[in-house]
Parts: sequence; C-alpha cells; structure tokens
Amino acid sequence: MNLDPTHDPRLTSWIGSANDPGCDFPIQNLPFGIFRRRGTPEAPRAAVAIGDQVLELGAAGALAGFSGEAAKAADAGRAAKLNALAALGREYWHPLRLALSRALAANAPADVREALEGCLVPLKEAELLLPVEIPDYTDFYTSLHHATNIGRLFRPDNPLMPNFKWIPIGYHGRASSVVVSGSEIVRPRGQTRAPDAAHPAFGPCKRLDYEVELGFVCGPGNPLGTPVRIANALERVFGVVLLNDWSARDIQAWEYQPLGPFLAKSFATTLSPWVVTLDALEPYRVHSLRRPPDDPAPLPYLSDSDDRDEGGFSIEVEMYLRTAGMRDIAMPPVRLSHANYRDTYWTLAQLVTHHTSNGCNLRTGDLLGSGTISGAAADSAGAMIELTQNGKHSIKLPGGETRTFIEDGDELVQRGRCSRDGFATIGFGEAAGLVLPSLK
Repeated sequence: MNLDPTHDPRLTSWIGSANDPGCDFPIQNLPFGIFRRRGTPEAPRAAVAIGDQVLELGAAGALAGFSGEAAKAADAGRAAKLNALAALGREYWHPLRLALSRALAANAPADVREALEGCLVPLKEAELLLPVEIPDYTDFYTSLHHATNIGRLFRPDNPLMPNFKWIPIGYHGRASSVVVSGSEIVRPRGQTRAPDAAHPAFGPCKRLDYEVELGFVCGPGNPLGTPVRIANALERVFGVVLLNDWSARDIQAWEYQPLGPFLAKSFATTLSPWVVTLDALEPYRVHSLRRPPDDPAPLPYLSDSDDRDEGGFSIEVEMYLRTAGMRDIAMPPVRLSHANYRDTYWTLAQLVTHHTSNGCNLRTGDLLGSGTISGAAADSAGAMIELTQNGKHSIKLPGGETRTFIEDGDELVQRGRCSRDGFATIGFGEAAGLVLPSLK
C-alpha cells in the first residue's frame, strides 16, 4: 500500500459533517464529480465531495493558493467534465489530493478556511451530473460465482465456459446510454421468444433485472498499437464509480447468440456521480483472489507478483429495492444483495492489461465495467436472475409484496463502501434509478 498523510484515520476536517460516523465523504475520501447549483443555468464544473458539502474545485485551488501540479490539476476542474483532470495522470492527481487534504483539515490556516468557505455548496442544493464524457464502454465478466450461477441455470452439466479461467471476458457496451444516478429508466421494448412459441414477438421486457458492478474510469490513454504492461496498468485508471448494468433478460435470451449482449443491455447503465480515486482506495487493497491449486495460472502477460499480493480491492457493494407501495407508506428500501469486489476472479490491472494486449487504445474517460459482483453466499448474488433462479422463486418484501424481476415503479439503489481496521470508512454515494413503464 502506498500510504501518505491523507490516509491518516485521525485526520478530521473543519467541515463538521465530514467527521460524522457513517459519512460517505470524510476527508480521507475526497472524490471528484461534476455539479451545478440545482435550478440554475450556471455552467457545470468539477467539485470535491466533503461531508454534506461540495467544494468547487477550480475556485478552491485559486483561492487557497495551490501551486505547481496541484494548481494545474485544480484548474482542470473548471471544465464541464472530469476528462481534463483525468488525462493529467497520477503525477498531478496525487499533489492535488495532498493540497485538498491540507486545505480541508481541521488544522488548516484560518485564511485558507475563510477563502474556501465561499466555495462550498450544500450537497442537497447541488445537481450532480455525469462526471465524465465516456468515449467507449467495455463490460467484463469477472465473478466466478456469477458466471457459475448463470451457467447452472442454462447449462447444468457444464456451467462454466472453458475460457473463463484463462481470459478476462468482456463485450463492447453502449456509452451513449450511460446515465447518472437519479435518471429515470424506461422499461425497454424488444424482441423475445417464449419457450413454447413458434415465432418471436415484440413488446415490453417482462424480465427486467439489475447487475451490481463497479465502473473504472480511465485516465491517460495508451497509443494505438502499444499494450499496457500489468505492472503499469493502474496508472491508467483515474477512479471508481458504482455501476448498475440494467439487463432485459428475456430480450437477452433470444438475441445473445452468437455475438453476445446487444439491445438487452444498451438501453441504460446507471453510474454514481462521484469518482473515488485509486489514491483514496490504497488502504483497502488486498490480495487478489487465491485460486485453487488445480486452476490454471494466468498467462505471463497477466501475471505480476505485486498484483497477486495486493491487486484486489475490498469494496463492499449492496443493492436496495423500494417499490411504489413501499414509498406510499414511507417504508425504507430493503437490501437485496451484499457482496465484495475482492472476490472477483480477475483484478482491475488484469482487465486493463488484457484490454490493451492486442494494441487497443484506451482513451481518457473510457469506462470499464467489472461485471456482476457475486459471492459464495446466497444473499451475495448480484442480480435478480441469480436470487430468484431465473424467476422460479419469489423474493418476499417486508410489506407483503413479492418480486421475481423488477416491476414498473420500483426504485433500485446501489451503494458501496470501504472499511478496514485502523483506517477510516469511506463511501461511494449512490447509483439509483426509478423504473418507468415502457413507451408505446
């Protein structure tokens, strides 16, 4: 772990809410996002989340007297997306994080605190926007538990495909339909075929699902034709967001052969608005998944001792459901699943390395999805298709309702956090979406 004073669990902020137990955004986090004041026509710009406030990045850097790389990085925050900041690389991100931590710490000079107070906006008054312009989106398939659970549903005798333990599997997603948390999700329409039907039909999806994932935002790109070595792969990653890969299972079942997901996935993907940097995640690095002795070792280009020792990240992910009926009686959301990213079979560095191994050029702002994060426990399955065995069993909700898949009026809320003894707990905010009826 590459730790520095910004990770000190004793560090507190002069913004009191950042010190509250359970706060997603203590001073040890400092994630980046894009905002404007709610209900105003002002230009979007970058901010840092701290407690229940957002700190306008560009103005803060100038008023607090940031210098050198930190000043240049803060000035990049005046843009309407985070791409300019993400393109600078860790040699700029790290000094900016140090400067922000010093300026927001409880022992910051009085003149710095006074200057920054005018750059704060209450989080409840901020409209949070999609944090980056996304040139391309790749979704991976990295959870052994998820792949096995899905395989058992459709191939009981051969649940895991022979390439899974050799190669990080992925597909090209749709960047244009990636939306920020709070965006409404219209139930997709598509072509499906019932098992006993002679011909397919077109209409609203009947098996709408979620997938609990993380999204990795790329920083500096690599030139076309130049692979990224695994030892340097994390230098290409700006940070991490929550990602809900909405899925139309009945559309997917009819269309996915022979080329994989298409319209079943391209109608919406929800991201959380705050990008948690890899610097903030340093304390939560863990050993990568320990493979059974009879599993194949990764090929040399996917193998690195440092990646084995601490290439994993302990990031807890949860999905909550709140139906329209639950909202009517002010009932809180119910948790459907709880898993941890550390249990995935392939590491983040391996995803970046494999993606570029053929010379593919990643670009700043590109989004890489982790794939559904599922664990070994029954309540750690990261999608309803797993939890309900493809609709064979219903989930009983506290108010008496049941679900096999998502219904109109349901709100899905994904949350994430990192905790470790001896360090502060940090969070990711939310990736939420309310499902609306299909358009005719």
